[in-house]
Amino acid sequence: QVQLVQSGGGLVQAGGSLRLSCVASGRAFSIYTVAWFRQAPGKERDFVAACNWSGSDTFYADSTKGRFTCSADNTKNTMYLQMNGLGPEDTAVYYCATGSPFSPVIRTRELEYDNWGQGTQVTVSS
Repeated sequence: QVQLVQSGGGLVQAGGSLRLSCVASGRAFSIYTVAWFRQAPGKERDFVAACNWSGSDTFYADSTKGRFTCSADNTKNTMYLQMNGLGPEDTAVYYCATGSPFSPVIRTRELEYDNWGQGTQVTVSS
């Protein structure tokens, strides 16, 4: 099983940027696609982005495409989510997650992922 530990997040003004980190540990972590989800208060957990560790495959939700970028640093076992052009609508708790080994990045449903980081709060003020 892969363990996921998140960091980053915080408070930022609209138009600003933040970078989230998700450190993976455990056997063969690089065979697991890492997805990012977010959950705003009173709402369902929504897909944000997914990346593989080689960087060859990425997939983004329409709401984040062109603003968010996920990338991996294999030397640090860390997946990043760079978030630019943030708006109040991006305020949520953000989670990284893994599912089945070698799963494609186009899996966007929460139930397709069974291993979650602890979450980190992102708050964007207007």
